[in-house]
Amino acid sequence: MEELFVSRVRVKLLNLFLTTSDPLLHVREIVRRTSEEINAVRRELSRMEKAGMVTSEWRANRRLYHFRRDYVFYPQLLGFVVKSTGLGGAIIKNRGRLGRIKYAMVATRYFRNQPSSQDDVDLLVVGQVVLPELQALVADEQMRRENEINYSFMDEAEFNFRIKRRDPFILRVVTQPKVMLLGDEEELMDGVVI
Repeated sequence: MEELFVSRVRVKLLNLFLTTSDPLLHVREIVRRTSEEINAVRRELSRMEKAGMVTSEWRANRRLYHFRRDYVFYPQLLGFVVKSTGLGGAIIKNRGRLGRIKYAMVATRYFRNQPSSQDDVDLLVVGQVVLPELQALVADEQMRRENEINYSFMDEAEFNFRIKRRDPFILRVVTQPKVMLLGDEEELMDGVVI
């Protein structure tokens, strides 16, 4: 993302806003989480507000900011953040060591740090997966986040079989809000009839 956005502060703000579960953030909290100077953060927040990315509101003499989900480029920016940070970034960076992956997808809920149930899958990887490599990446992310990641993996034949059989588990995973890390979502959804 830094290649696309010349402002280091904007990159940090996008990472923060698009991965936090906090609905509203105060400037001082943003400064603390991004480790940037307050004037740089305020300047960038002002630019982002003018562009329509964030909105602010006053509560008890404090100005609070939140990212607008109806912002026209929200899905694309979320995809940038997911693919360049955390587990998504690690999978993209290490895809050669992970085997021949046809599809890799991560639940939007997971990256927004929203609660999930035991049945929810945060990450699905389809293809010939080098399991120890995938497990190492997941373990690193679990330690960093101090939170368990529900993930599933399968080869392409099993995935196609389960799609054709309309397996409820697979249908739930592929139809949930997600970001495709690897593979083409249109191709993935061609076999899914809802």
